[in-house]
Amino acid sequence: MVNGILQKKRAFIGIYGCQMNISDAERMEGQLAALGYERTEDMADADLILLNTCCVRKTAEDKVYGKIGEVKHIKRAKPTLIFGLTGCMAQKEGDALIRRAPHIDFVLGTNKVHELKATVQELESKRRGHIVDVILSDAPLPENVPIERAGRLSAWVPIMYGCNNFCTYCIVPYVRGREHSRQPEDIVREVEEAAAQGFKEITLLGQNVNSYGKDHKRADFAELLLMVDAVKGIERVRYMTSHPKDLSLAVISAVQQGRHICPHFHLPVQHGSDRILKAMNRVYRKDAYRALVAQIRESVPTASLTTDLIVGFPGETEDDFAELLDFLREIRYDAAYTFLYSKRSGTPAATMTEQVEDAVKKERLHRLMDVQNEISFEKNAALLGTLQEVLAEGPSRTDEDVWTGRTGTNKIVLWQKKGHETEGDLVHVRITQPQTWVLKGELQ
Repeated sequence: MVNGILQKKRAFIGIYGCQMNISDAERMEGQLAALGYERTEDMADADLILLNTCCVRKTAEDKVYGKIGEVKHIKRAKPTLIFGLTGCMAQKEGDALIRRAPHIDFVLGTNKVHELKATVQELESKRRGHIVDVILSDAPLPENVPIERAGRLSAWVPIMYGCNNFCTYCIVPYVRGREHSRQPEDIVREVEEAAAQGFKEITLLGQNVNSYGKDHKRADFAELLLMVDAVKGIERVRYMTSHPKDLSLAVISAVQQGRHICPHFHLPVQHGSDRILKAMNRVYRKDAYRALVAQIRESVPTASLTTDLIVGFPGETEDDFAELLDFLREIRYDAAYTFLYSKRSGTPAATMTEQVEDAVKKERLHRLMDVQNEISFEKNAALLGTLQEVLAEGPSRTDEDVWTGRTGTNKIVLWQKKGHETEGDLVHVRITQPQTWVLKGELQ
């Protein structure tokens, strides 16, 4: 209170990593709002700074450590500032973070999202000491956590947490714990609430959505998709991420039958060499993956297909990499998210011999991107002259008169605004200028 006026508290939330971290941050922001905090984008203006962290790649960790250093200077000038870390890096490092940076007040693990409100209240009352809670639990997370969603059109809805796959390069199972699925009625209720708030697009989230329901057996993922598809007001249903070993024919059929389920399959293959896939513990091999792609393209011919690829996994030879390029040319993805292998301590791949040199990784990545960019352009060029249904998202970042949106197949479309379209409209755009990463067209 200053001069009889109640001062609003402000919170800065820095988010690193995947869409699940964005969803977690929305639940944390909801709790902070209940405590009277408003969001600020200026750390120096904040009364509370929260970093929701990632440790899947070293670059993400490096960014967090850099931000921790920045906060030290801010806290020196504002001793009452509350500073905390959550997310995967917090789970992995625990109290080691506070030993390294004592100006951190609290560290909460990945399944402690719901404990943020109580943690902040305790620190506000005591103004001293540290709080660390990174104990992983298989207990279901509470369903009554308030949510402050970012954006106005698209909503993230987690359907499950954790991962049981233990790919040899991946830290996620160690920091997210074992798979556990939310109850289907809780998910549908959250989707209904989002629809009532005006959200048009839902993305269902999980580390491996295709194994949803294997624990409670109340509904499998195909059944859940159709439940969400039936919610009134929702125009688009998306999901991520899939594991090829668990993608069922029932899910493909649900996409085919659903009215609002997007015809887009993101199916991370990770590599095109069976030898490397085995070393990665990906379970499937190329022939099984090929058969799955064939089934998708037979059942949903209009579907787009995207993937994740890792370059430079330990032991990857030039022959292995050549197989990857050949597989890329064979499958012909609409787009691929490409990554350099990043050694993560605590994973089996980190101790493997024959680590690939950084220079070799980077050179291979450029070659891979050259191949994929050519394919992506050819895929988009085939859409020249076609009429595409697009969910209008609003003005582009660089020009208010140029609007942007996405097709059901997850392709970005740009067009000159005509004046009558509004955010959230489903519009039709004739493609006049296909490019590698975007489609440009005219509103019809």
